[in-house]
Amino acid sequence: MILYLHGFRSSPQSFKARMIGQYLQQHGRGDEYLCPQLSASPLLAIRQAEQLLSLHGAENVALIGSSLGGYYATWLAEKHGCKAALLNPAVKPPRELEKYVGVTTAYHSDEVFEFKQEYVAELRAYEVAAITRPERYFLLAATGDEVLDWREMVAHYPAARQQVIQGSDHGISDFAHYLDQVMAFCDGR
Repeated sequence: MILYLHGFRSSPQSFKARMIGQYLQQHGRGDEYLCPQLSASPLLAIRQAEQLLSLHGAENVALIGSSLGGYYATWLAEKHGCKAALLNPAVKPPRELEKYVGVTTAYHSDEVFEFKQEYVAELRAYEVAAITRPERYFLLAATGDEVLDWREMVAHYPAARQQVIQGSDHGISDFAHYLDQVMAFCDGR
């Protein structure tokens, strides 16, 4: 089972989320894919993910987290022992997202939502100062990420399997080139 956790202001309609879903569908594994619309509240987003882990058994689930979803995936992997593939993960989202407090819109719709000040405090509760089992992680970090610093990502996941992409962008627009690697990691290959 694959549980995809999207980033801030993103959704199950994101490019990478749809690509992973299509990949699994093409391989006869469409029923092995979970990609919920996460709440803007980190507390509620983590609860959503934990409900799915509980329902399917954390030992049977590999996480794929993009941006803020990578931050969540790291915390969940540490707590529940899952594998986590991290796609340009946020390492310090309380610092990065403080400027977004207020009303904003989602990227893939005109849906308006509020990112509240209390959500910044909620984010701090899910900080992982240091990962404990690097073999549990696969980091995909793009040097061309215009939103987050790839060097922070690399430093935060020492000894983890890492693929540093020269160039690209925050959304990893060339993700198709790396999808097989991500899926092989999730499948234990």
